[in-house]
Amino acid sequence: MSVSEKVNLRVQHMKRGVPFSISGFYSLGSRASVEKAMSRLTKEGQIARVSKGYYVRPKPLKSIPSVQVSTSAEEVARAWARENNYILVPQGLESAYRLGLQTQAPIKKIFWSNGPSRQFAIGNETIEVRHTTEKKLRWAGRPEGALFRSLSVLLPESVSLQSIQKAFRRLALTSLESRQILKKLQSTPLPIAWQNKLSQFELSLTQ
Repeated sequence: MSVSEKVNLRVQHMKRGVPFSISGFYSLGSRASVEKAMSRLTKEGQIARVSKGYYVRPKPLKSIPSVQVSTSAEEVARAWARENNYILVPQGLESAYRLGLQTQAPIKKIFWSNGPSRQFAIGNETIEVRHTTEKKLRWAGRPEGALFRSLSVLLPESVSLQSIQKAFRRLALTSLESRQILKKLQSTPLPIAWQNKLSQFELSLTQ
């Protein structure tokens, strides 16, 4: 089987709409042969190049099956992070918006990472990845991490206890899980005003 045939066969097993890296294909043959095969598939419309080194199998839009869509800039950023074993989390304001701790969406979608800073763009969507400290990345992928990053960028006086309750509901946490997470947050260097507000919220859980 030729390199081109091997590449084509593997591409057919890639999930539509999910970006993948060309680096995963280099084991099928020489770098030049793999890149030539990917270029041919791109010209044929079987795959689309969405960023340097990243491709996707387009998928039909549910509402308009005749229209093919590729993927999102966020998905490409996540594929990049997975390939390189980087941590990637929404920055504090983005986390706060997703948890309902603030109502205004950030103008720009920014992610924090321990990898190098860079941008990913698909159509009109742009994702900016900013290198940051390990401290800001603690508990990546965990509810306490999203809460920690949110609280670290918000003023305590701007967030009500009701908003904190809403955030915990969105995370679908049990009472026990909420208390465990509160203990973790109280062990962080959050400002004393936040520590006091978290203590108030903890008391509300027992009422």
